[in-house]
Amino acid sequence: MDDVDGTILRALQVYPRASFRQLGEVAGISEQTAARRYQALRRAGVMRVVGIVRPAVRGHSEWVARVRCRPDRMEPLAASLARRRDVGFAYVVSGGAEIICIIRAPIGAGGDDVLLNALPTRASVIDVRIDLVLHAFDVGLPASRWTGFGGELSESARTLLISSATASPLSGDDEAGTGGEDVPDEPRESVRLGDDDAPLIDALTQDGRLPHRELARICGWTVGRVRRRLSTLERSGALHYDVEILPERLGFGLSATLWLTVTPPAIDEVGAALAAHDEVAFAAAISGEHNLMVAVICRDTDDFYRYLRTRVASVAGILGYSVSIRVRRLKQNASLVVQGRLIQPG
Repeated sequence: MDDVDGTILRALQVYPRASFRQLGEVAGISEQTAARRYQALRRAGVMRVVGIVRPAVRGHSEWVARVRCRPDRMEPLAASLARRRDVGFAYVVSGGAEIICIIRAPIGAGGDDVLLNALPTRASVIDVRIDLVLHAFDVGLPASRWTGFGGELSESARTLLISSATASPLSGDDEAGTGGEDVPDEPRESVRLGDDDAPLIDALTQDGRLPHRELARICGWTVGRVRRRLSTLERSGALHYDVEILPERLGFGLSATLWLTVTPPAIDEVGAALAAHDEVAFAAAISGEHNLMVAVICRDTDDFYRYLRTRVASVAGILGYSVSIRVRRLKQNASLVVQGRLIQPG
């Protein structure tokens, strides 16, 4: 990946549905070159843009599950968990017999019951630990907001993308004169998904950058109806777009999860501080023995050690931590990871 690819990825993290013209303007290349660069990254399985429904809209919470299993039964168990629609991120950690995953399930389904139907056989499982995600420190950006791959967007580029995100559809989406109407914000609590939303959500889960015209064709709706519904879902926070990236393909070979114990009065401050680090892809307050979970992505062991002894060590309020080193990704939010590539689940 060169600087142009890095700029495109950063631009997409600010505005995942930016047009190729806008990506080209930010990266200093033509619209056609921006399209080729983006498609090359996507075909290579390095990145995908996907639409994600906020779990609370479906009445769900997010749970962190740590499943220790028999080593000889790990592969079928891992495959079964990764292919479930209610399982988000999933990966195997060092030792080869522990799987960590994010499960979306109702609050009343706490404890071991969250995983009951997800396990092909409980005889494979040695131990299950499940904690509730209490609060995600997403600093207003997508769930996989990892920015440690280098390069910076100028303030003018960020302003262009942010303004476009609130005003413009994808280039070439709509007939002249049909865009630009103001759709009032709708409170999060009032947004509900109906059966007729299913084709729209399924299409965006496969490709979060599908133009309005293509979404209208898939749903059997008018372009105007697609635009209005998306605006309602997006502005309410019910729908957001995640830029999934495989860091290993970009030269970042060490990923880890930090399980931190933080003094309760400092948990918001510590969580927000860590979430703002370029090395951090996800940070959340959780229940259980450790009260903060942080996903970290670094180039190698030396880079990770530097991060621990400098940036983490400088944050006041951390009482202790443990580390789980990821050895294999299974699922990256909405995409399976197969042979080092992000692919759409079958």
